[in-house]
Amino acid sequence: MSDFDPVDFLERAVQTPSHEDVDAMRELLVDELDAHGVTPEVDDAGNVLATTGEEDQGGDSPHYVLNTHIDTVPPHLDFDREDGVIRGRGSCDAKGPLAALLAGFLAVDPDKGRVTLAVTPDEETESLGADALVCGGALDDADVDGYVVGEPTGLDPCTAARGRFQCTVHLRGSGAHAADPESGVNAVAALEQTLAAIRTFDEEHGPNPHPILGPPTLTPTQVEGGEASNRIPSDASLVLDRRTVPPETEHAFFEALPISLREQVPDEVGLDVEPAERSTPFLEAFDTDDDSAVVEALVEAGAGDPRAFGAATEASYFAKNAPTVVFGPGDLSDEEGAVAHSEREYVRVDEVEDAADIVTAALRRLVG
Repeated sequence: MSDFDPVDFLERAVQTPSHEDVDAMRELLVDELDAHGVTPEVDDAGNVLATTGEEDQGGDSPHYVLNTHIDTVPPHLDFDREDGVIRGRGSCDAKGPLAALLAGFLAVDPDKGRVTLAVTPDEETESLGADALVCGGALDDADVDGYVVGEPTGLDPCTAARGRFQCTVHLRGSGAHAADPESGVNAVAALEQTLAAIRTFDEEHGPNPHPILGPPTLTPTQVEGGEASNRIPSDASLVLDRRTVPPETEHAFFEALPISLREQVPDEVGLDVEPAERSTPFLEAFDTDDDSAVVEALVEAGAGDPRAFGAATEASYFAKNAPTVVFGPGDLSDEEGAVAHSEREYVRVDEVEDAADIVTAALRRLVG
């Protein structure tokens, strides 16, 4: 039986800033594992890795992975604990979930298989850590039976989540004097047809509505164009936010979008679609069957009913390899508004304790 106290760890974690760099928070996690007799590894991407159990135990060796992240978004918010609530940056996203997963990891002593703890450093930005884990790292080609990804879900096992892609549509015309508009090609005016094509994109090219996540969305979020108030603009650009649902992939979306736009934008207007610059793949949508062992184990241990998660997560990287469920204490938002990534971020102490108990019981069902 582990003497790890998830609430005590969470209090120290929230008081350890990790919005500008994660060095101090990673050191706290490594020291905590060391203090409980576990020797972790920090790989070249900054992931903290630890394993309990054995890879081969009589031919029946299930392998489950616990993942979450230690980075938070700026600015840092001071720690406070009052009336059973812990407040501060990262309290629910995702240091509360980390405390719960760590409790389960330290409590379980597998009599079959193993459990890996894989904590990433940059989920809120480029996901270099998660990408490294599954592309040449510790989890590449690993025989994994299921993942639990720690995020604030209000103790519900979330079995699906939307993906997020981003791109810029560049429109090119030719400049001219505004007194003679027919002598040029107005790139800003072509935004009219571009927006019309965006509104109808999913009717012909998008995936069907998902039974849990609903339909995908394609939303213009930023626009820029024109050089002078008396000149026909030769350039315009439009940033698009894509929230996708299975089975749409990054490749399929970026192949279909320029074809769809080209069908409606005037021929004399040049058109390019430029995906946002990333050194890692975009976060794609995923879904996991409710009858997967990892989902059933969480439900049997006291988690809520399976549902969708409200944000894109690094679960995207792992769900391609094995059933994946997002789970943890805290909420993305409540009846008053945003919680995660907000100035009022908090998590309830009893929810952290319940999450720790649920993860522990679920792991014991899975690996003994």
